[in-house]
Amino acid sequence: MVETPASAAPSLWHGRWANEADTQAFATRLAACPAIHNATLTLQGDLGAGKTTFVRHLLRALGVRGRIKSPTYAVVEPHSAVDGPSGPTGAPLAIWHFDFYRFTDPREWEDAGFRELFASPGLKLVEWPERAAGLMPAVDADIHIEPEDTMPITSDEDADSPRSVSFTALTPTGQHLLAALQP
Repeated sequence: MVETPASAAPSLWHGRWANEADTQAFATRLAACPAIHNATLTLQGDLGAGKTTFVRHLLRALGVRGRIKSPTYAVVEPHSAVDGPSGPTGAPLAIWHFDFYRFTDPREWEDAGFRELFASPGLKLVEWPERAAGLMPAVDADIHIEPEDTMPITSDEDADSPRSVSFTALTPTGQHLLAALQP
C-alpha cells in the first residue's frame, strides 16, 4: 500500500491500493481503531470501483462471519461482529451496510426506519450517499475509491487491479480513524 499524507489538509489521507491485499490491509487498520464502533462512513466511487470489496474486508476484519453480500437490492444489510471487538456496551458490534444506488423515494427513508438505524449505536457504511442527500445525519469520514485503469471494471477478477484512494475525516471520530491510517 503506497500512501502519502496530504500536505495542504491535515484531514485527508491519500493512498494507492496496488491490489486486493492492500485493500484488506487498509480495512484491517481501520478495524483496529476503536472509533470505528460508532462511525458513519460514506463510500464514493463509480460502479465496480471496489466499495463493496472494501466493505467485505472491513467486516471480516471486524469479526463478521457468514456471507457478506451487497445491499444493492435490499438497500440495507445488517451485520453483527460477534467474533470481533465488542461495542461500547460489551455487546457484539452492530453494523449496517447501506447502498442507496436504487434509492429514489425520500419517503422510503422514514418508512424503512433509516432515521432510527442512523441514530442507533454501531457502524454505518453508506454507498451512494448522494442519493440520500439531505436525509443522512453527519458523516464521520468519506472514502473515495477510483480504479487507476481507464477501462471499465466488469468482474470480481478486477478486484486485484490498482485503486487510488482518499480518506477525508469530517468529525473528531473521523480524525481518530484517520490517525489509524498513519504509518
